[in-house]
Amino acid sequence: MEQYTNVYGSLAFADSNAALAQLGRYTADLKKLVRDRGDVLKQIEQAHLNALTLLSRAAEYRDDDTGVHMDRVGALSQLLAQLIGRAETEAHMIRVAAPMHDIGKIAIPDAVLKKPGGYTPEERCIMNGHTLAGAEILGQSDIPLFQMAADVALTHHECWDGSGYPNQLRGTQIPWSGRVVALIDFFDALTMDRVYRKAFSDEQALNMMTAQRAKKFDPEMLDIFMDNVDQFIHLRDDINAADREHGALLREDASLLASDLGL
Repeated sequence: MEQYTNVYGSLAFADSNAALAQLGRYTADLKKLVRDRGDVLKQIEQAHLNALTLLSRAAEYRDDDTGVHMDRVGALSQLLAQLIGRAETEAHMIRVAAPMHDIGKIAIPDAVLKKPGGYTPEERCIMNGHTLAGAEILGQSDIPLFQMAADVALTHHECWDGSGYPNQLRGTQIPWSGRVVALIDFFDALTMDRVYRKAFSDEQALNMMTAQRAKKFDPEMLDIFMDNVDQFIHLRDDINAADREHGALLREDASLLASDLGL
């Protein structure tokens, strides 16, 4: 009996070790599966982001010859997010999300989008629809970055006093991300050349923004922007300088390629 017990105990111990070893292998396989799935999901998210970024650039190029407006809006929005005390992860997210604010313009006909001068009431309604179109494009994903981008696309033309569009939100009903991009987009748009007008000076733009305190813009957010305006202007100028340098390099490369081809 004792011999049987010893043998049974040894077998039980061996079976237990085998089971633990098998469990260890299953656990390792599961961890690898989760890791691989995570890598695949990250690749899908990155592909999604790349596709939306390209779509945003396509929309921007229809309305701006250089597309650098997107880069400035992203960088300046990140700076403002940091200055108003948002978490660093949120500040990083808005840098990526903010350039997608006008992605809905891809759905606007050229006859309206590129029309010089004022719009008819019907054309204004069509143009304002770019906010809804943008939110529809970006809101297909439940990834936080794209949810923020959808909020920005939908609300960056809402006004603090409720006079904006498309939903006449007021005050803090407007997501903080939409309030940030509304301010930054307005500043950058005023200080860049457009088809129908020359750029306003920084002083003119700042005066126009001050006149919209607590009307178009969140008053506290505008005050922080104004208190740190030199940082925003410096960052904007750095981005413009980098863009000019990049453009010059591209032109030089094209010239060398043409020369090599005997053109």
